[in-house]
Amino acid sequence: MDTYVRFLYEFLGEFFAGLKTMLVGFVEGIKQLFDIPGYIHLIKEYKNDFSVQEWVLVAIAVFAVAAILILSILLVLLILRKYIRFRKTVVEQESMMQEVAELNKRVATMAKEREEILAMKVSQLGLKPDESPEVPVPGGKSGDGKSGDEQALEDDDGIRFPRLTMIDRKFAKYKVQNYNNDFTLEELCINFRNFAASRLHLYYTLPMIRIFIAGLSSTKLVILQGISGTGKTSLAYAWGKFLKHDSTVVSVQPSWRDRTELFGYFNEFTKKFNETQLLESLYTAGYTDDMYTIILDEMNLARVEYYFAEMLSILEMPNRDEWVIEVVSSGWENDPKKLMNGKIKIPANTWYIGTINNDDSTFMVTDKVYDRAMPIDINDKGQVFEAEDTPPMDINFSYVDRLFMQAREEHAVSDETWKKIYEMDDFVIQHFRVAFGNRIVSHLGKFVSAYVACGGDEVEGVDYFIAKKILRKFEQLNIAYIKDEIDGFVVFLDKTFGKGKMKECIEYVLRLKKLG
Repeated sequence: MDTYVRFLYEFLGEFFAGLKTMLVGFVEGIKQLFDIPGYIHLIKEYKNDFSVQEWVLVAIAVFAVAAILILSILLVLLILRKYIRFRKTVVEQESMMQEVAELNKRVATMAKEREEILAMKVSQLGLKPDESPEVPVPGGKSGDGKSGDEQALEDDDGIRFPRLTMIDRKFAKYKVQNYNNDFTLEELCINFRNFAASRLHLYYTLPMIRIFIAGLSSTKLVILQGISGTGKTSLAYAWGKFLKHDSTVVSVQPSWRDRTELFGYFNEFTKKFNETQLLESLYTAGYTDDMYTIILDEMNLARVEYYFAEMLSILEMPNRDEWVIEVVSSGWENDPKKLMNGKIKIPANTWYIGTINNDDSTFMVTDKVYDRAMPIDINDKGQVFEAEDTPPMDINFSYVDRLFMQAREEHAVSDETWKKIYEMDDFVIQHFRVAFGNRIVSHLGKFVSAYVACGGDEVEGVDYFIAKKILRKFEQLNIAYIKDEIDGFVVFLDKTFGKGKMKECIEYVLRLKKLG
């Protein structure tokens, strides 16, 4: 053992001696490199022996050495400066990452508070004095806070969709319910109208309810428009209450630019997906055969074709199996069951109801959106009436979907009416240079057949649809240029469809004429 100690002493002594020599040598080298007196002494020693030409060369040599020394100092300073700036940048980035993480937490908290406030608005709609408000959240959660299971899922680093995963657990043993519905579309309209009046004290005319149900038959996107205070949002709220599934309220913001505002986004800092209430509702709807409604409140505060463009295209696909949207670019092992390779299937049992106000704070809704939606004007307040007390209903989507398909077979638009429609189309093209395509023709057939099945008249349905979907395009024309053609168009409508039959169309074009 003594031998090893002596060896270790001498071995380490050799190492540290070499290290000392290196450091001393480095310091001595720096000192000698910058030994200005030494340089001066050397020049003095040889000054008497230099010729004129040699003095020039000496000056060049001194200049070169001085330049090398100055450049060496500048290089060291530059390296130190870059290191300091790099270190400062790293510190700032770490600080910014912390700030972003804090901001993300605050945004998530604020979003949750907003959702709870909106949920309270929905739940309190039409409550009777002796009823207590509830805060409905998809999947049956209350607004009081998170359960232990939910918090555990959010804390699990391997799960990036905690709220969707929680829905999987809640529906693990769920079986699709068959409610044995046997009502007609006409009875559905009456029941909904009576429910809204008796339970929520919201009053709508029967033709308005028929138009609303027929609109749901023709497309998945319905736009409720009109002056403020006429019950646009309330109608959509009431429909959710009637179906026993409170409508999911999505409050559109002016800053919205893409679909992440609707579906959420993956947070690279937390490694979690910021799930929106809309995404939760769509995921929940995928488990059931019930009917769901999503309200895009004040949808034209931002450009609809920006944040809803992908949905507009998907919902137009005839094959519902192709209604798939990418949520994340790839799948994880612990992703929710219905999220296949990062993609979610848009359920057919969900409708999107947008409310719009036309004022200086909103954007104009473009033809691309209107052509794919069913616009419904609500400009008159309903009159109070005595309604039979009607409870909400459990309704199977598949049953209502069959009723819509049955209506297209049993109440298809007659050949005579189609002939009149095409004659009107020719007249409008010739005099107003406005035409409509196959998409609108398809929507018209679905809308009118459902409107008739709801108890309405065929020509009334055609009148309303043409006024809202086709003649609306007149607003983009020069009114002063077309106003002289309007009287002839009114005469044509009376002659073709019957005197006063096309009431909505005639009122609309005459209103445009006054504006001109």
